[in-house]
Amino acid sequence: MIDIARIFAFHGAKSTITTPKHALSFQNSIKRDQESGLPITITTLQLPNNVEDIANTDMSASPLTDTSMLEGTLKSLLLEKRPDCIVHDVFHRWSASAINSVDIPRIVFNGNGCFARCVQENMGKFKPHEKVGSDYEPFVVPGLPDLVELTRSQLPKFARQGGHPHGKMMRKPDDERGQKTAIDEQHILSFLNSKEPNSILYISFGSLAQLAPSQLLEIAHGLEASNKPFIWVVGKIFKNENENEENWFPIGFEDRIRESKKGLIIRGWAPQLLILEHAAVGGFMTHCGWNSTLEGVCAAVPMITWPITAEQFSNEKLVADVLKIGVKVGSMDWMGWSDEPWAAVGRDKVGE
Repeated sequence: MIDIARIFAFHGAKSTITTPKHALSFQNSIKRDQESGLPITITTLQLPNNVEDIANTDMSASPLTDTSMLEGTLKSLLLEKRPDCIVHDVFHRWSASAINSVDIPRIVFNGNGCFARCVQENMGKFKPHEKVGSDYEPFVVPGLPDLVELTRSQLPKFARQGGHPHGKMMRKPDDERGQKTAIDEQHILSFLNSKEPNSILYISFGSLAQLAPSQLLEIAHGLEASNKPFIWVVGKIFKNENENEENWFPIGFEDRIRESKKGLIIRGWAPQLLILEHAAVGGFMTHCGWNSTLEGVCAAVPMITWPITAEQFSNEKLVADVLKIGVKVGSMDWMGWSDEPWAAVGRDKVGE
């Protein structure tokens, strides 16, 4: 959102960012732009007194989060400011009618890349997944200039069954995402600076994906067997009542990694661009979210693709099959936001 506003402001359009509560944390990121004369500002939305959910939702909230309580406040702001245009996120599904009702032009922002949208369009048009005999039999997506193969198992469940993608989208998920990272940027830089160029594998599955503890164990075994230096960002973990955090890694794994200085484990948020753009990083194991995919491409870092949900399997095809700037780890099963995950990829594939 900040980047889009900066681009508009750089071209001379007066840009205002609206946000419920995170305005102060955003303010520092645009301070330099404001000091250099760019017309960019932040407006804080005043929420109703009885609304707590959105105000307390962190930036890793899933696209399923219901934000419709912002509608009245946004309409009031639009009537007061009368902007020439508003750009709104596609996941604010209520916003189209609200903006149309005050007669202000709007642009819809969709976080997906064009390639994934083309795959989705042709899947709906030609329905090649209906012509195969099993969930793991490959089929070619027609109508594209490159050979793109998928399996039914890599499609969202609603697409396999012919349903609508937004059928169950308004359920509120659990927005808890664990503790913040305790490692500062200087510590990360010290680790990066101590390694040879193109030697480190950076591993991150984004801020939304939840991995099963058994999958963490497989990743750890595979990393240790590979004997390659790494930075591993451990994000959301799918926990049950009986889960013991001591079982997430092999016995003694963290001690061995620390003593050998082979790896760095970050829990929570990580400065991804800082890491990817460092000369010591030679690979990126990614869930193929579009933000991460773009950042990997812009940093010119080869990728190990591990798609999990949304349009990430299409993004994997773009990276590995079309652009040929990555290799697949072997993820074959699409999972929904609320599905209980499992160890979908074994340690041997991770090590390889």
